Amino acid sequence: MEQSRTRAPGVPAAGRPTRLTTQNVTGGAPADPAPRSAPGSARGEHTHSEPSAPRVVPQRHSVRDQILQALRAALLSGELAPGEVYSAPALAERFGVSPTPVREAMQVLVSEGCVATVPNRGFRVARHSPRDLAELTEIRALLEVPVVLALARTQPAERWEELRPLAEDTLQAAVCGDRGAYAETDRAFHRSLLELAGNAQLVSLAEDVRRRASLSSSRQAPTRRTTDLLAEAADHLALLDALSDQDLPAVERLVRDHA
Repeated sequence: MEQSRTRAPGVPAAGRPTRLTTQNVTGGAPADPAPRSAPGSARGEHTHSEPSAPRVVPQRHSVRDQILQALRAALLSGELAPGEVYSAPALAERFGVSPTPVREAMQVLVSEGCVATVPNRGFRVARHSPRDLAELTEIRALLEVPVVLALARTQPAERWEELRPLAEDTLQAAVCGDRGAYAETDRAFHRSLLELAGNAQLVSLAEDVRRRASLSSSRQAPTRRTTDLLAEAADHLALLDALSDQDLPAVERLVRDHA
């Protein structure tokens, strides 16, 4: 695949791409230049009346996280195609940043099984089979079902009402047909649900499995309809109702079957 003709995710189809700069990452104004030494002062002499301006430290991780978010959205949409190889310098040029944060973001995707490193070339987008999706779905159920059932037995009904705005966010994303936004709101809902168990390692592991399953699902059904997203979003609201009622059979069914 010819990289120079590939539009990187998050970059407009035409025109020069918007550069990710320290200023728009941190949201602050540019730092003032360091003041000149007072007339007559000796070289290296410290002047208390004119302190040096604080140094602005580039927020490299913020840039990496923005690129990581854009790359994940491109993977879900199919803009980064399975089996294709993408080089960090080529993507960095499109983003208007150095290759370093792009490579760092790609390494995160490697750890998640979304891409694989190709020595001296870049990163190849992973292919996912129906069996991959089935295995991830099974793992997710093994992690989440017993935890949510335990929560259903111990948490008060008002606790589930606190999660309702997150469930409604998934419904709004589904109404708009925005798959990227739906994936993010879906993960936010399930992360907040599992955080009630007080096990940070469980939350991290379950979120990783859910992200992999979401990507694998998008490979199997690249043109999912809005009605499919609406049905999944409705499951969130139904789950909260079942949790409030302590309807354990309904809770188990909804957690196990939720895509």
